[in-house]
Amino acid sequence: MAKKVDGVITAVHYKNGQIVSVRAYERRGATFSDHILLDRKSLLERLKNGKKFVVGERKELLASTFELGKPVQVLNRDGKEIISTRDGADRDELEQVPVF
Repeated sequence: MAKKVDGVITAVHYKNGQIVSVRAYERRGATFSDHILLDRKSLLERLKNGKKFVVGERKELLASTFELGKPVQVLNRDGKEIISTRDGADRDELEQVPVF
């Protein structure tokens, strides 16, 4: 894995156009954690603290190896904080991430 990231999001749960929770793997030194569930507030807090999350997919049978996708960012639209992989998003949106 060439890029250093703090977390990889592999699945998302939405309700009314807003992220409820995500399934992610967080960096633990040279490797990654088992999958964890983060609610929207926890994910937003990590992103605001400068953690770099990307969307991606774990390579089967290859431990902490991932196919990495787009970076996740926090956008401010009309006083609302939006979590997205797309610059022009008007609601929470993680492109190409399976929904659970």
